[in-house]
Amino acid sequence: MEEPAKKLRRGWTTGACATAAVKAALTGVWGGTFPARVRITLPRGERPVFEVAEARAGPGWAEAGIVKDAGDDPDVTHGALIVARVVPGGQGVRFRAGEGVGTVTLPGLPVPVGEPAVNPVPRRMMTAVVEELAAMYGQVPAAEITLSVPGGERLAQKTWNPRLGIRGGLSILGTTGIVRPFSCSAWIASIHRGVDVARATGLGHVAGTTGATSEAAVQALYGLPDAAMLDMGDFVGGLVKYLRRHPVARLTIGGGLAKLTKLAQGAMDLHSGRSQVDFARLAHWLEDPAVENMNTVLQVYEKHGEKLGKIVTRRALEQVRAMLREAPVVPDVVAVDRAGRVVARAGP
Repeated sequence: MEEPAKKLRRGWTTGACATAAVKAALTGVWGGTFPARVRITLPRGERPVFEVAEARAGPGWAEAGIVKDAGDDPDVTHGALIVARVVPGGQGVRFRAGEGVGTVTLPGLPVPVGEPAVNPVPRRMMTAVVEELAAMYGQVPAAEITLSVPGGERLAQKTWNPRLGIRGGLSILGTTGIVRPFSCSAWIASIHRGVDVARATGLGHVAGTTGATSEAAVQALYGLPDAAMLDMGDFVGGLVKYLRRHPVARLTIGGGLAKLTKLAQGAMDLHSGRSQVDFARLAHWLEDPAVENMNTVLQVYEKHGEKLGKIVTRRALEQVRAMLREAPVVPDVVAVDRAGRVVARAGP
């Protein structure tokens, strides 16, 4: 008998960790003693406790660090130290980017150009902590908060940040404060931000690809800049539906024939665990009953070659057009083999 699947452990966003670090630092500077752990309130009411990994203070300032625990999610920031330095005083709550936290350089993101890459929800969470502790200690609810992630600039190279125009490090993210393992919504949100930046910077052509090989082939084919390349992965539906509401003049979908076959057959999520190739249907398209008993699209391609490529890209293009509806977006589809060669195209 198979063992029951292990329940995946959730974790905490960089925004939640930064909020906990701010609370620990402010407690130290206003309360006179750093706590060993702090409890914060997340946007949906959860109240997790965070261990304070480090704390220090100087004249008029204090800082504290929280080690991020992303649970069982393969998050590049898992184990990173999120540090907040607070300097009470001034007007309101201001945010600064320290070591390893990026700065926004392109329009289209929810934070203005020139600001540290600290998203709106974490900003509200940290502001609420300042107000809460100011009331507790009889202080003015005003402070400068500098957020740092040692090594964050290196980690950011593994994220979307360079393409989104976030320079110098990571973003402080999170809408719920919780990291849900292998979150589809987090990936799709990153795709949406990529579209937002492309639109805000005037790009007229974007490409969504299923992987690194198809990305390199499509980028070379059209000479597209990095900002136009959207790491769509399996979430073609998440990309195309967003473009339906936020159009860009031209869209290219690129991928291997196996994933494009699933798209051609109507799948919007191309992950192997969530959609499968219907070989009976493929046999009907190719007018070859033997295809129904094949195990992989590669086998089909080895027999039918160019014919398969033409049918799959044409039908995949029909699916993309159907998802776009009347949106002013002109799509095309590019099929790429494992060696990075373009083997079929459909569309203008």
